[in-house]
Amino acid sequence: MDQDQQLRNLRDFLLVYNRMTEICFQRCSSNFNYRNLTMDEERCVDRCAGKLIRSNHRLMATYVQLMPRLVQRRMEEMESKAAANRAAEAAGSLASTSETSVSTIPPPQEPLLLPQPVTDDIHTSPTET
Repeated sequence: MDQDQQLRNLRDFLLVYNRMTEICFQRCSSNFNYRNLTMDEERCVDRCAGKLIRSNHRLMATYVQLMPRLVQRRMEEMESKAAANRAAEAAGSLASTSETSVSTIPPPQEPLLLPQPVTDDIHTSPTET
């Protein structure tokens, strides 16, 4: 792993750690009269940190499972776009080389419009039936 990747991983870890620390501090710190945490505050911090760590592990496990599928889908999309670009380039080069073969396409015909059925629903009320 190169040094840039290691720095990004460290940065991500520190961001998660700092966010967890801030959330648990705000939830659990209530008494600032003592230097040490009270028993209630310690239990709260343990539960809060444990909950956030477990949720982070679940998120990462899901990410690890889904990431190969996402990468595969992106690769397929890129390959199909590249194939479409190659086909468009090939069609463009064929059109420029075959100037003598001009095909005549008949003009499009207008669609037939059918008359709308005339109904007298506007003038009848539900009580007249």
